[in-house]
Amino acid sequence: MSKNKEGMLIVLSGPSGSGKGTIIKSLLEQRKDTVLSISMTTRDPRFGEQEGVHYFFRTREEFEQTIANDGFLEYAEYNGNYYGTPIAPIQRWLYEGKNVILEIEVQGAEKVMDKREDLVSIFLAVPSMEELEHRLRGRGTETDEVIERRLAAAQQELTRVFRYQYVVLNDEVEQAVARINTIIDAENLRYSRMENTVLEVK
Repeated sequence: MSKNKEGMLIVLSGPSGSGKGTIIKSLLEQRKDTVLSISMTTRDPRFGEQEGVHYFFRTREEFEQTIANDGFLEYAEYNGNYYGTPIAPIQRWLYEGKNVILEIEVQGAEKVMDKREDLVSIFLAVPSMEELEHRLRGRGTETDEVIERRLAAAQQELTRVFRYQYVVLNDEVEQAVARINTIIDAENLRYSRMENTVLEVK
């Protein structure tokens, strides 16, 4: 398959409460050429979670074997369980011409950026910290302490936005989705992705 026919890896980060899940859901509904990366974990499946849909569930031994084989874009250990982004399914999707969205927090995103240059990085921003706090409190699912931690984490993440190629403001979901669609469409027209098409013109 020629280089310009491959899909692109899209790294999407943003503070908790920035609306990543809602935006990704809308993008996947609109773009049949785009899929969401699936993480691998050693934790047990929760009720309703399916293998290969929500996560790839593996034993600790299997996960560590994948680490030894350099099979992750990035991985980390939280609360005694491993979580990581396996390379193999991403490479398969890219080869098939699919764009792959990697929804990931900033620290993990920077690991991926350090490892690969052939990606598109997007940071999803919110209009203000007041708006972010309003959204977090509007969920009604978290304590004041957790909300304060998430706000502090968001402040820290904002200091790393310079690592990203694009910043998309999520003031309204439809507009934010349209902006990301514009980025994807423009990136598809880069010379590096159109090179073979141009060279075939006689």
